[in-house]
Amino acid sequence: MATAFVDGRLFLGNGKVLEQGSVVVDKDRIISVHSSREDLPGDIQRISLKDHTLFPGFIDCHVHLVMDASPDPLHSLAQEPIALTAIKAAENARKTLAAGVTTIRDMGGVGGVDFTVRQAAASGLINGPRVLASGSLVCMTGGHGWPIGREADGPDDVRRAVREQVKAGADQIKLMATGGVLTSAVSPGSAQLTREEMKAGIEEAHKAEKKTATHAMGSEGILNALRAGIDSIEHGVYLNDEIISLMKENQVFFVPTVAALYHIGRMGVEAGIPDWAVKKNNTVIPHHRESVKKALEAGVDIAMGTDAGTPFNFHGKNLMEIPLLVSRGLSPNQALVAATGTAARLLGLEHEIGTIEPGKAADLVMVRGNPLEDIDILNRADAVTRVMKQGKFLGE
Repeated sequence: MATAFVDGRLFLGNGKVLEQGSVVVDKDRIISVHSSREDLPGDIQRISLKDHTLFPGFIDCHVHLVMDASPDPLHSLAQEPIALTAIKAAENARKTLAAGVTTIRDMGGVGGVDFTVRQAAASGLINGPRVLASGSLVCMTGGHGWPIGREADGPDDVRRAVREQVKAGADQIKLMATGGVLTSAVSPGSAQLTREEMKAGIEEAHKAEKKTATHAMGSEGILNALRAGIDSIEHGVYLNDEIISLMKENQVFFVPTVAALYHIGRMGVEAGIPDWAVKKNNTVIPHHRESVKKALEAGVDIAMGTDAGTPFNFHGKNLMEIPLLVSRGLSPNQALVAATGTAARLLGLEHEIGTIEPGKAADLVMVRGNPLEDIDILNRADAVTRVMKQGKFLGE
């Protein structure tokens, strides 16, 4: 039997809103969208949208299912058996879907766990979002993220590392252009993989028709990645005019991951986060705030990503990123588009998800009230009341 969400507010994912709309779903597809009251078949199941807003399934473009959001998650990960990591990752996937996030891009796993969770969620063995998995991130020896990385040195080794991830089944490739906050003895501003190494890795990924993303904080490393042909910049702490110009020219997406820095700064060493990580974090926050502002003003495509799994950045709390984007200057509408339509374009799935349109996957989320007027609704634990993924309600 077909299902209709009726008589309520629809956020279509492209910035448009229908105040009294209805959406009809049959099996796993959206069949029709109506902008006013219309007669619907008598044998259709009706779900009232009263006091709610209906959204396309939200998309988080940067998570780490294998990381547990503990004060030092990379250290925790290194201490636990891979079987426990897999169990935790499956639970993290469940929490993520329950929060209304129906698609994620995992930006670095370990031991093939991200591939396993992807398969389990797709088959219905576990409740979880649609997963786009990266496998092991590719970094220089001792570089940022090495505990969950494939360390590689020189263009040929990076090329081999990327081929290994493609062979393993990666949906996209993540390369590490700079240092970061959560790996000791590296500076967030330092360049790591060289332009030549990045170019070799990106060429291999693109040959296999895989998109590429880079952890990139410092300006030199960001420029190396951009000149090598990267598809998205993750974090982007030290953006400058040249970087922003290249991003615009080459249609490179920006995933700021505001939540990652916010939670480390909020919790601090008192919560057990290593002091070296807190010091680095607090140094980069003002620069990051300015970079998001510059990118927004220049019209760079901004997509939502949380870096869920980093300290106190919990899976299942992903929608907190949307109010945080608003705190960085985006309007509520812009932030919500970043988490739906723009995110789908970043993933190359804009013909399947990201907007409420006939023919697209029936990924739909009911949210209390009107986040366009009160974006902080999304910080409430009870904000999401119903989640549909590919035509099936969570819990069915």
